[in-house]
Amino acid sequence: MSTTDAADLHARRVDSGDWAAISDELDEYGGSLLPQLLTPQEAAELRDLYDVDDAFRQTVDMGRVRFGQGQYKYLHAPYPQPVERLKQALYPRLLPIARDWWGKLGRETIWPDALDEWLDMCHEAGQTRSTAILLRYGTRDWNALHRDLYGDLVFPLQVVINLNEPGVDHTGGEFLLVEQRPRAQSRGSAFLLPQGHGYVFTTSERPVQSSRGWSAAPVRHGVSAIRSGERTTLALVFHDAA
Repeated sequence: MSTTDAADLHARRVDSGDWAAISDELDEYGGSLLPQLLTPQEAAELRDLYDVDDAFRQTVDMGRVRFGQGQYKYLHAPYPQPVERLKQALYPRLLPIARDWWGKLGRETIWPDALDEWLDMCHEAGQTRSTAILLRYGTRDWNALHRDLYGDLVFPLQVVINLNEPGVDHTGGEFLLVEQRPRAQSRGSAFLLPQGHGYVFTTSERPVQSSRGWSAAPVRHGVSAIRSGERTTLALVFHDAA
């Protein structure tokens, strides 16, 4: 298969989603399940990559920095082909949602049509470090609620993909979203992600409508404790880090 054909294959997987329904679910809940973006074989190849030290620019021990328990690694750019192809295919699908959200909040929609142009803007602002992540959780590991903000330039949506099969490779490890609604208690959601499927969610905040108009609701995400087995996740962030 040629490089172009492989890129088209990943784009077709992204495009196979019902993006009108995905957009509606993001508007309602701040997150939405995506179609299967990686095959079991591709997921296994990315899991195996975790042990190849040269593939990463940094390793973080979550317990040591009080982010939870477990470990994650930032991939070097240029990324492995499945990672780069998925980022390129997802960005134009996420872009109209991002622009709509920021328009509702009365903010400038600074993101250009092409991902590479947006990353050039990040680099010009001093955000030059790669942000695609592989995360590995063992039994009793977990990820504290947080937001992936790496500089002043932020893309308001990101995607995670479970590289393991829930119920077979691990139990527990639900993906968590917690949204602080204006003048209200926080709302939490939990999702068990099928192997190879993506989940798109709010990076930092999103618009929520009330009788006073649109307000920005901060959103944090995390992972519940792994009760047994091992869970490896690919995280796709669409801005680079300072």
